[in-house]
Amino acid sequence: MKFHPRRTIRALLLPLAAGLALTALPAQTAQAASTLTNGGFESGGSGAATPAGWSEYGDTGASYTESGGHGGSYRLSHYSTSAYKVETYQYLSGLADGNYTLTAWVRSSGGQNAAYLALKNCGSPEQRTDLPVSSSGWIRIVTPVKVTGNQCTISVNSDANAGNWINVDDVTFTSGTTGTTGTSGTSVHGADISSLAKSEAKGGVYRTGSGTAGDALAILRSSGMNYARLKVWVNPADGYNDKAHVLAMAKRVKAQGMKLLVDFHYSDTWADPGAQTKPAAWAGHSYSRLKTDVYDHTYDVLSALKTQGTPADMVQVGNEINGGMLWSEGSTDNWSQLAGLINSGYDAVKAVNSATPVALHLAKGGDKAGTEWWFDNALANGVGFDAIGLSYYGYWHGPLADFQTTLDDAAARYGKPVFVAETAYPFRLDSDDPLTNQIDTTAELVPGYPATAAGQARWMNDVASIVEAVPNGRGLGVFYWEATWTAVPGNGWDPADATSGNGWENQALFGYDDRALPSLSWFSHR
Repeated sequence: MKFHPRRTIRALLLPLAAGLALTALPAQTAQAASTLTNGGFESGGSGAATPAGWSEYGDTGASYTESGGHGGSYRLSHYSTSAYKVETYQYLSGLADGNYTLTAWVRSSGGQNAAYLALKNCGSPEQRTDLPVSSSGWIRIVTPVKVTGNQCTISVNSDANAGNWINVDDVTFTSGTTGTTGTSGTSVHGADISSLAKSEAKGGVYRTGSGTAGDALAILRSSGMNYARLKVWVNPADGYNDKAHVLAMAKRVKAQGMKLLVDFHYSDTWADPGAQTKPAAWAGHSYSRLKTDVYDHTYDVLSALKTQGTPADMVQVGNEINGGMLWSEGSTDNWSQLAGLINSGYDAVKAVNSATPVALHLAKGGDKAGTEWWFDNALANGVGFDAIGLSYYGYWHGPLADFQTTLDDAAARYGKPVFVAETAYPFRLDSDDPLTNQIDTTAELVPGYPATAAGQARWMNDVASIVEAVPNGRGLGVFYWEATWTAVPGNGWDPADATSGNGWENQALFGYDDRALPSLSWFSHR
């Protein structure tokens, strides 16, 4: 056996350090400063075992600088051919008390027990942000903190298995925060629960993680959910998701202290990139009459919500309207007509409450060029909107790095707040009913995110971290899609077919035993 002084000493010290913070016994310590030093890891060049200005603890041979930086020539990397634990950190003192934001560009192989940035010893609770899995594209993440006591430690941590790696570069620590609610990051920790009323009516049961039956909304709220999304169909075949059911569910949502996003499909059934079918009652109407239909339907639902004391807090005019809505009159083949239909909905929202934000929703979370094409045309045709919602499903819409590029660009290009209107991830691959799930093989999964409750939670936290990092506080937050759509006979995907199954139960936030999954923890993402 080859003698390795560093690891031999570490082996002797570990029993003494058990239970202590990783920084308790630093291997090498740099002098404290009031500003971050060498955040780009350029000083010292490639191969520096301890980057200038930084200190290390743990398996220090696994932390070093090398070529291939994000903004410059070099980066910090953690890597070893054997399992390792290492921390690269920098202690700052003499800081003015107040809010600060740590920003860094990162990449990660995934597979670690933990890989994160942390702000600790800052006089407030330690703040952590996990590194999203991204083996090629760089991703920007932020960690906000409130400093009291004039000091803070910036920390890069890996608890990794053999062969796992991370890259970190362009680290900054600046006064102020990037989120919309100070140090809490994003303001929307939401979920679409449109399936809930029908599920309950058909016998669906929801339990806490310990197995106690309860109100699904109360269980979600207790985990940190603060915003519910409800779709509206005009005259659905099964009678659910219509005005009456939205009104009833809105009372429950507001009773839990949550906000409400109303999602108008302008259809009797699913509206999405592949189908934007007019309601049967509107089928023979002229374009001019369709504009009136949109206005009247939107106004009717929203004014009824307002009258009963449960007003909408945000409204989507259309659902995943990549190709327009109310085909064919409202297709993107005729932008002037599509603009007229959208603006009819916009005007109705503002007539009920001029302060209610109107969001437009595309299923283009990883498509920067497609998102630009759509909204450039919308602006050119005078479409009114206050926010941009994007669907982003990693197994359909591309890598996390592409998602960040698209989201950041939309926020900057149009000067509007952005949010994830829909995302989800499986916690298992098998089905709980006869219908094959939409995602049911390992080949379909996003690399680095297994189909487990932990993988589901990791996905949601990493998506939320990217939204939180949108510059200038324009990242509103995330809605999980169909958190309560468990496998209940009679509550399938087709409102016209009671025997249709549910291909989504493996992406709900309640397990096949009806218990709340540990992944509900993402609602408390900071």
